[in-house]
Amino acid sequence: MNQKRKTSRFDELIDVARSRQNRDELQADSEQSSRKTKSTNPNYVRTTFYLPKAVHRQLKAVAVSQERQMSDIVAELLEQWLSAEAGKE
Repeated sequence: MNQKRKTSRFDELIDVARSRQNRDELQADSEQSSRKTKSTNPNYVRTTFYLPKAVHRQLKAVAVSQERQMSDIVAELLEQWLSAEAGKE
């Protein structure tokens, strides 16, 4: 078998350092993406409410077609409703 020989005794150390750097970069990328979730954002609160199945299906279909999250649509609609209610007072 013809194996490629290292040209320097430091080549293996350089390879290890590069693999560690790549690993650290991947971990940093995954940490950044996980920080952007609503579950870790202090400006959001998780809540539970019940919807009729038909409404849930319709909401989910609209969210998928608009490439939005259902929670964003619900929040937008609640903000509009709250503004209208505040205007009544």
